Amino acid sequence: MTAPARTTSTATRRPRRSGVRSGEAASGWLFITPVIVLLGLFLVLPVVMAAWVSLSDWTGRGSPFSDDVSFVGGQNYSDLLFGGGLATQDFGTALRNNAWYVVLVVPIQTALSLFLAVMVNRKVLRGSSFFRTAFYFPSVTSSVAITVLFLFLFSATGAVNKTLSALSVNGPNWFADPRGVVHLGLGAVGVDQAPSALAGSGFLGISAWQWLAGPSVAMCVLILMAVFTTSGTFMLLFLAALQHISDEVDEAALMDGTSNWQRFRYVTLPMLRPTLFTVMTLGLIGTWQVFDQIYTGTQGGPAKTTVTPAYLSYTASFQSQQWGRGAAIAFILFAIIVVMTILQRQAIRGRGGDAT
Repeated sequence: MTAPARTTSTATRRPRRSGVRSGEAASGWLFITPVIVLLGLFLVLPVVMAAWVSLSDWTGRGSPFSDDVSFVGGQNYSDLLFGGGLATQDFGTALRNNAWYVVLVVPIQTALSLFLAVMVNRKVLRGSSFFRTAFYFPSVTSSVAITVLFLFLFSATGAVNKTLSALSVNGPNWFADPRGVVHLGLGAVGVDQAPSALAGSGFLGISAWQWLAGPSVAMCVLILMAVFTTSGTFMLLFLAALQHISDEVDEAALMDGTSNWQRFRYVTLPMLRPTLFTVMTLGLIGTWQVFDQIYTGTQGGPAKTTVTPAYLSYTASFQSQQWGRGAAIAFILFAIIVVMTILQRQAIRGRGGDAT
């Protein structure tokens, strides 16, 4: 009679446990429901609306779901990528400018932030707290204020041109020169015309000669400003990762007779791989989305050499009232960021480590 009694007792306990788990699940859903609602209203719903706008001819007047708005499918995307007109050329110019911006900013800011982190992490450095604060300070300063400062320095009557004049380097206003720095360098040695192999129509209405022109002087100033304002933030990420590395690891490598460079290359740097992936990913996303410096600084000038896809999306939507084209540019930019992030992740993994 004892065995059946135990079986009955166990059977009566199972529904209670199931009920407790159901109550915990219900409580969990109750707590996260406000967040789900907020994300749905302010993230998912706007993305869905933007996707619809990119497939329509909405002009910004009235509701994008009204009967006056027509569904045009991939026409906005086709005009940008294969139209061959001014829209394609402007989009190609924006991609060219932003590509040079990404190629130069991401490696420089990553290398500089890592160098700063290694320097301020040295135990023999006195006043390391002061240097950490000083290096990080530009990151918390208003980007508008820094943009105005850099424009003042590089204007026609700014400190940079006055310094060049004092050094007998007289010439035009370098900041307003629309030529790329590669073309400027080639022009200095007498190469002013594009070779026949590079003078064709090229990609997105931009010839290969124009793709290889390099960033303009104005874009170089924006690149310098981006490195100046972001290196401090990424320095803190590298610094946290460096302080997480145990001292025993360096001591073991030191006892093996390695030099400082060998310890950094073969011991420290592989252990920083996850942080390196994070820094490069954040830098990649931020550089492809650059907008505020362009809007408050150059507004695409001179001669559209600082136009970026984000700024082009803004002008197409808010100035030209072509909201479908502006939304299409935004989604193409999103696809570029996703693809490049995946490729970057695979490249870091391919070097012998996990990027996560």
